[in-house]
Amino acid sequence: MRVISRKTLSEFWKSNKDAEQPLRAWFHEAETASWTKPNDIKKLYRSASILKKNRVVFNIAGNKYRLVVVIRYEYNIVYIRFIGTHKQYDKIDVNTI
Repeated sequence: MRVISRKTLSEFWKSNKDAEQPLRAWFHEAETASWTKPNDIKKLYRSASILKKNRVVFNIAGNKYRLVVVIRYEYNIVYIRFIGTHKQYDKIDVNTI
């Protein structure tokens, strides 16, 4: 998969050092994945939440952070839409971000 954009992740882990390794691991797994449907993600990430409009929420760093992505399966692209704490996550509308 092509992940857009790694810069969003790296900017986040600069101020949240404990997120760096988990986000690097997620990025590497996503980049080498060939997800064609939501069930492909659930096989690897059982705690991932599959939402409407091809959105997926991943728990990062032992569920300390939330990563929201939009996946365009037909184009093999993952768009990073949000990374933050649970408190920050609670303030967004995950279906429109």
